[in-house]
Amino acid sequence: MADNKRPFTNDLLTESIIGRAIEVHRILGPGLLESNYEECLCWELRQAGFTIARQLRVPVIYKGNQLASPYRLDIVVEQRVIVEIKAVDRFAPVHEAQLLTYLKHTGIPVGLLLNFNTPVLRDGLRRLHL
Repeated sequence: MADNKRPFTNDLLTESIIGRAIEVHRILGPGLLESNYEECLCWELRQAGFTIARQLRVPVIYKGNQLASPYRLDIVVEQRVIVEIKAVDRFAPVHEAQLLTYLKHTGIPVGLLLNFNTPVLRDGLRRLHL
């Protein structure tokens, strides 16, 4: 639970997010759209008392200028962890590269890449740091 008296370290926060993602996967199973998993995970995180933001634009700064960007972060938890949701057969190198780029452009230090299209969610999980 989010507790203002004792802030989560990023490792505890990511473990809590992963636990809630496992619960979503346990109930829904694989085979749905990413948006279904995002909606349910957001519900779980809010129920746990976390502050979340959805579909935030990724700022792109080029030569000192902020440019319009079509890229959006799926979920940001407590302004400290980006959660990118996938529902794919397997991760491709571009998925990790995308999340690392998001971390770089936002300054958020930790990201979770979650692939809900796996029999066991832990097999579709990557935790990335800058």
